[in-house]
Amino acid sequence: MNDRNFRKMLEAKWACENFVCVGLDSEFGKIPESARRSGNECDVSVANTVVAFNRAIVEATKDIVCAYKLNAAFYEAHGDEGIGALQRTIADIHAIAPDVPVIFDAKRGDIGTTNAGYADAVFGFLDADAITVSPYLGGEALQPFLARAEKGIIVLCRTSNPGAGEFQNLSVNGGEPLYLFVARRVASEWNKNGNCALVVGATYPDELREVRRLVGDMPILIPGIGAQGGDIEKIISAGKNSRRQGMIVNSSRGIIFASKGADFAETARRETEKLRDLINQYR
Repeated sequence: MNDRNFRKMLEAKWACENFVCVGLDSEFGKIPESARRSGNECDVSVANTVVAFNRAIVEATKDIVCAYKLNAAFYEAHGDEGIGALQRTIADIHAIAPDVPVIFDAKRGDIGTTNAGYADAVFGFLDADAITVSPYLGGEALQPFLARAEKGIIVLCRTSNPGAGEFQNLSVNGGEPLYLFVARRVASEWNKNGNCALVVGATYPDELREVRRLVGDMPILIPGIGAQGGDIEKIISAGKNSRRQGMIVNSSRGIIFASKGADFAETARRETEKLRDLINQYR
C-alpha cells in the first residue's frame, strides 16, 4: 500500500461530493445484539464482534464517505483483543474500500524519539493513512510524523468539548487566541509536505470560520456533528474552502448506532446519505 497518499485520496473523494467521515467508535456495549451474531455463531468475542460490526458498516457506506476514523480509546480499552480488532478493521477497510483513507484518532504527542515509535506503529503495524496529533510539544517533536509526506498529520486546533477554551482561548502573540496561533503555525511552518490538516469542532462555527480564513484550502477534520450538537448549515458555511471542499465532517454515534436492530448497517447508510446530502445542500 505504498502508493496510498492521504491528501490525494481525500481530494478524489471530495471530487465525488463525499465529505462524510464515519467514526467507527464501536463501543462494545452499544453494538446491536444482531451484530454480535453476525460472525461465527460459536465465537462472540469482543474482537470478532467489533470486527464484524465494523465490516458491515464499511460495506454499507464505502461509496458515500470520504474517510473512516477509528478512535483509539474504543479499541485499546479491550487490550490485546481490541488492538487486534483495530488492526483487522483497518485491513478490512483497505480490502473492502481501498480508495477510502483511514484516520487513526489517537491524539499522539511526545518527544521526537517517542513519536518516531508512534509513527512506526500507526503507519507500519496498523497501516493507517492519517493520525491526529497534539501540538503541545511543538513542531520539532512532531517531525517523525510531519516527515511522512504521504500520510495525513491532523493537528488538534479547536476541539469540540465544552472545556476546550481553558487553554485554547488563552491570549498569545499580542492577543491572538492560542488556537489561531496553532492554526497559523501549522499552515505557515509545519505543512512543508502539504500533508497537514487541523481539527476544529463543529460546536464552534465562528472559530471554524476564523481558522479557515487563516489556513486557506488545508483540510479540516470537523468532529461534533450529530450527538455533540453541531449545526450543519453553520459548519459548512464556515468550514468550506475556496473550492467549496476541504472538509472531513465526522459523525460517529449518530451513524453507527442509529439503529439497535438487525438493520443497523442499512440505517447507517441512510444516515450517512442524509448527512452527505445536507453538506452538499449547504456547500
